[in-house]
Amino acid sequence: MGCGTSVTGNRAKKSERAIKAAILIQSWYRCYMARLEMRRQYALSIFQSIEYAEEQAQLQLSSFFTFMLDHFTHLNGTDTGSDVQLLEYERTIEVPDSYHGPRLSFPLTVADTNSLLHAFKDQQHLHARYVLQLLHETKKVLKQMPNIIHLSTSYSKEITICGDLHGKLDDLLLIFYKNGLPSEEKPYLFNGDFVDRGKNSIEILIILFAFLLVYPNHLHLNRGNHEDHIMNLRYGFTKEVMKKYRSHGKQILNLLQDVYSWLPLATVIDSKVLIVHGGISDTTDLDFLNLFRRNKMKSVLRPPKSSTERNHDPERTDFVEYSPIIRVKRCLPGQDIDVKGMTRPSSSSHRRRYTGDLLDVGEHRWLLHDGANSGPLLEAQYLESGVHMPSVPSELTAKEWKQVADILWSDPKNQNGCTPNKFRGGGCYFGPDVTARLLKRYNLKMLIRSHECKQEGYEISHDGQVITIFSASNYYEDGSNRGAYLKLNPDLIPRFVQYQVSKCTRKQTLHQRVNVVEWSALKSLREKLYSRRSELIAAFRQYDPNDTGRISATEWASAVESVLHLDLPWRTLRSRLVQLAPDGSVEYLSCFNNLEIEPAIKEVQPGLVETLYRYRTDLEIIFNIIDKDHSGLISIDEFRQTWKLFNSHLKIDIDDESINNLARSIDFNKDGSIDFNEFLEAFHVVNKFENK
Repeated sequence: MGCGTSVTGNRAKKSERAIKAAILIQSWYRCYMARLEMRRQYALSIFQSIEYAEEQAQLQLSSFFTFMLDHFTHLNGTDTGSDVQLLEYERTIEVPDSYHGPRLSFPLTVADTNSLLHAFKDQQHLHARYVLQLLHETKKVLKQMPNIIHLSTSYSKEITICGDLHGKLDDLLLIFYKNGLPSEEKPYLFNGDFVDRGKNSIEILIILFAFLLVYPNHLHLNRGNHEDHIMNLRYGFTKEVMKKYRSHGKQILNLLQDVYSWLPLATVIDSKVLIVHGGISDTTDLDFLNLFRRNKMKSVLRPPKSSTERNHDPERTDFVEYSPIIRVKRCLPGQDIDVKGMTRPSSSSHRRRYTGDLLDVGEHRWLLHDGANSGPLLEAQYLESGVHMPSVPSELTAKEWKQVADILWSDPKNQNGCTPNKFRGGGCYFGPDVTARLLKRYNLKMLIRSHECKQEGYEISHDGQVITIFSASNYYEDGSNRGAYLKLNPDLIPRFVQYQVSKCTRKQTLHQRVNVVEWSALKSLREKLYSRRSELIAAFRQYDPNDTGRISATEWASAVESVLHLDLPWRTLRSRLVQLAPDGSVEYLSCFNNLEIEPAIKEVQPGLVETLYRYRTDLEIIFNIIDKDHSGLISIDEFRQTWKLFNSHLKIDIDDESINNLARSIDFNKDGSIDFNEFLEAFHVVNKFENK
């Protein structure tokens, strides 16, 4: 009896120990997974903050890019021309016998869409003649559509809604594989941002437009903020088209501007669900959006001019204004010129001859000088009498522009109210109260939008009234996020389908995948820190008057945020970015350890290298505007003047002699030309020990 009791007691103790061990392991595992999840989330936050900062920079420079586009695209002959002219141009394009890709005939059939899908899977390109024909036919169909599309689930019983694709063809093909191809029984709505960032944007457009022509009542497209030719200059689509269709790329891009402008702005399903790309604001007016002529909005980054920006004297035609701080003056060589205040009309004019720096770009001369009331002026002196640059007044009103900008650029927030979206630089942040008011006003039930990368591919917010759907998986890095689409039935209950295009990540453990994403995010952040090295050191030293090399964690976080404005948890991130002293203070110079900007020319001054790296994307945009044949080559003089134009706008403190020396030194073969793309690629942040 006693022996039996002893055995039973031992078993109970073993069982108790096993339970405690299981609880301990479970607790450890939960903590481990929570740490991994936290690392994934802050990696995503880093990627998003850098992305939004870039978008903000693009919008802040919109007036300058508008000036460049208005001037150089006209001088370079890149006007879109009439439909008749473009059709004539298409007919001159021959398709050689050596071309083995799809051959399209219009009207398109399902066989054509299938051949396109197979060709793109095999990494073939569609010939430029067919691309232009496809775009023309697409434009015809889109012009017949209203600004806001109304759909019903009563016929097909289900509608599939996809978010941003951003040139990721593998995601689109995976969606079609899992969900089926578009058809009368399988309608789709794609909610904008088809292009940019990914390497197959043109193929995605071709596929979507082809299905639109075959099933105009069953495949639907909303415009996104990246269906914008100025955004395409920065985020890769322009470069992709010119690389794939070099001799005809300019015509394709010009025609795409018109196609973008005719894309519908919103969709309503069953009179209850509103779908827009970005979001809403407290002034969003669906009735107004449904009535104005949407093709007036060529680019959100080209807002209409206010009355104070227009010339106060309508009889004068020799001034063409482009922004509050830039304008072009038509005049003859040696002619006296009028200089008037830019933002304040003046009753008197001041005449004087040219003073300041003359810049020659191509066949045209620029004069940079400071006006008494207006800051920097750019004036163009045309050396050819036959050049005519008409002033084309924008028909777009401020209200129309704001209404479209808000639905393409806005993001939801958890707090009530509507505030400017300072992180993106465009649109607004709208709270649950703004959503509730709009839904009530139009008797709607739900708002579906895209525009933001979500870790799981979707997110539900505002008490279930707002759904974000994002369809580009691995958006920032392999393993960074899932993609998703949603299926909406007559009950209007969304059903989400998640996926992730997997190549190398499938073989990795969760820990390895998180490590890769985190490493990539921190690498991008370190590059951002290094590109602002001089400003950061100056900010750090304000807290370190004795030059000890150390400041507190709070001071370090404040200094970094004051320069980068990324709104990141810097105190949390400090252990990943800097070395900490034994007393917990930050050795602030350590955030630049082991990093350097690797220039193409070793003799370049460090300050100039840092500036070039910081503005390399903006310089590339300007160069792409000037480089009319997109050859990738730029003359030394054009490089010098490109920098001067940019410098005059941002007031960057780099002297002309430094730029001249740099321009001469990077002309490797002394032929007077620079491979500008290779030059830009050469300026990147590297680990000092990476190649050793």
